[in-house]
Amino acid sequence: MAGYKAKGLRPASLQPVVEGDAGGQLLPHTAKRRQQSRNMGGIRMTLLLILAAACVPVLCDGEEPPVPRRTESRSRFAPLDDVRLLANGLLQLGQSMRDFMQKTKGQINDIFQRLTIFDRSFYQLSALASEIKEEEEELKKTTVVLHATNEEMKGLSDQINSKMESIQQDKSQLRNKLEGLEERLSSLTVGLVTSAQAAEINSLRNLIQSQEQSITELLKAMAEQSEQLNHQRMKIRTLEGKVTSSKLTFFNPEVPTLPPYLTSGSTSMDLPSDCSELYDRGERASGAYAIKPNGSESFMAFCDMTGDHGATVIQRRRDGSVNFDQPWERYENGFGDFQGEFWLGLKKIRSLAAQGSFILHVLLEDRLKHRLFVEYRLQLDGPEKNYSARLVRLSGNLPDPAGDPRGVTFSTVDRGNQQDSGCGAPQSGGWWLNACGDAHPNGKYFRRGSGIQWKLGPKGSFSAKSTQISLRPLASSSSSSSFLTSSHSEPGAFP
Repeated sequence: MAGYKAKGLRPASLQPVVEGDAGGQLLPHTAKRRQQSRNMGGIRMTLLLILAAACVPVLCDGEEPPVPRRTESRSRFAPLDDVRLLANGLLQLGQSMRDFMQKTKGQINDIFQRLTIFDRSFYQLSALASEIKEEEEELKKTTVVLHATNEEMKGLSDQINSKMESIQQDKSQLRNKLEGLEERLSSLTVGLVTSAQAAEINSLRNLIQSQEQSITELLKAMAEQSEQLNHQRMKIRTLEGKVTSSKLTFFNPEVPTLPPYLTSGSTSMDLPSDCSELYDRGERASGAYAIKPNGSESFMAFCDMTGDHGATVIQRRRDGSVNFDQPWERYENGFGDFQGEFWLGLKKIRSLAAQGSFILHVLLEDRLKHRLFVEYRLQLDGPEKNYSARLVRLSGNLPDPAGDPRGVTFSTVDRGNQQDSGCGAPQSGGWWLNACGDAHPNGKYFRRGSGIQWKLGPKGSFSAKSTQISLRPLASSSSSSSFLTSSHSEPGAFP
């Protein structure tokens, strides 16, 4: 068709039928074409009849033949439902992205807050470290000054000793002269003694008496100088112990360790055997001092000087800042800080109790400043018997708990030694237990609750916020009876 149109012609079926030529006669091909047309018309009628016969049942059923649908051309745009679905998906994705961004922003803010807190903590720790270093430097300077003073006093002591030796020699010479004079007097008793000789004898006697008086004064001055020297040496040893304890506290902030036994150089010093002897020497300030029990090495201990005697504190708790849930080794050597809570150590407690008869003083105080105390006579065995303690009650207003701890061994969380009690190892801390923790001052400290529980039998218990356990010789108990009845039964603060 395109070819025909291009040439300006029509196809044969579209050309007009020419009935004849110019003469009116039919051409041969024209007749042939008419005959074909008649045949085709017959074929068409036959097909129509067949189709009509086939369609009769359909017409009888009253249904119309299917109408062919005109195919529509496919649109270049997506359907509206697909567009809406896609839009909803994009909105949900945007909402999810928005939530994720907000969550991420919150996490970043949280990280920044934690970093700020960490920076503050680090700054505080740095400031604390610098303060400790400054205090350490000051203590070192003070120690150097005290060492220099000690050397000067040592030189003075040597000079005094040399003078004393010369005075002793003069004294011996005077005694020899006196003996010679007495011999001469005895020889002159036969004859008459002249007035000149009697005057000479009296002058010699006065001279000897004055010399003896000066010697006595020098001996007294020497004793005072020696006591001052010992006091200065004790201060030097105390400062050295404080430097050591400050270092240990800084490098181990969780559970600090008490200062260990002092060096062998300190054994030559005239140290007191306990805080009671230190009190007798005139010391009245509570604090950490160097002591040396008989037959033991010297070590640092906290002395309570608030009463009319000195007491060596072996345990103190105030606020639960130190974890007393420690193994056997720590309870043997001691732990904590003398400025806060601490346990002196079983080895050191044994060295104190081995010196003679000692009193174990237990003091409890609740949050309303009400105090209860009890005192026992203590006998403590050594490590071969697991530090078995035998207690005899002496006085106090604190009732004994059920199962008074008499003749029981010391036990910790990792070493339960009370075989006869059936309690096994304690749940926390370490103590002389045979009543399954009814009275356990080294047990768990409940900060938000009542502190330490001391059961008073089946009917009640005492909630102690603070505890202090100390030792002192039995000889000082008679002088401290007024102190026990006055201060320990009234409210007050621990030293």
